Amino acid sequence: MQSLPQLHPRNWIAVASAEHARRGCAEPARGYMQVCHGKCAPLKRVSPGDRITYYAPTLAFGARDRYQHFVSIGVAQPGEPYPFDIGGGFVPFRRDVAYLPAREVPVASLLDRLEFAQERQHWGYKLRFGLFEISDHDMQVIALAMRADPVRLGFAA
Repeated sequence: MQSLPQLHPRNWIAVASAEHARRGCAEPARGYMQVCHGKCAPLKRVSPGDRITYYAPTLAFGARDRYQHFVSIGVAQPGEPYPFDIGGGFVPFRRDVAYLPAREVPVASLLDRLEFAQERQHWGYKLRFGLFEISDHDMQVIALAMRADPVRLGFAA
């Protein structure tokens, strides 16, 4: 049974390396999200119509560089999380996302305006969970900085 879009979409920050986040939005019409090393449970918290932005702490998975950018932004599509066999015995769960054209933005340029980062010294704490909810305000700040179309994200014009 497919869920119907909510009246008021929720907003999420998902965390992955830039390499992995870019892979998910490489084909916007066939975009997907995958979080927490492919676990299904976190994806079940996301509903169709919810807004997703990816934060990349590093460029490549397991790397020690400090990229710290918002990389992609989009809207969760109808349907449930589904397993996807990428080979080598790894079958992570994914959820379909329609990504919007956007530019990558360093998180440091937004920290003074983000509610989730109010405790400045520990702004990255929530990112450790791989997927967490943020306010409409924060999603709008991120979307504006990324130059993503607010109407396509479901915000009033």
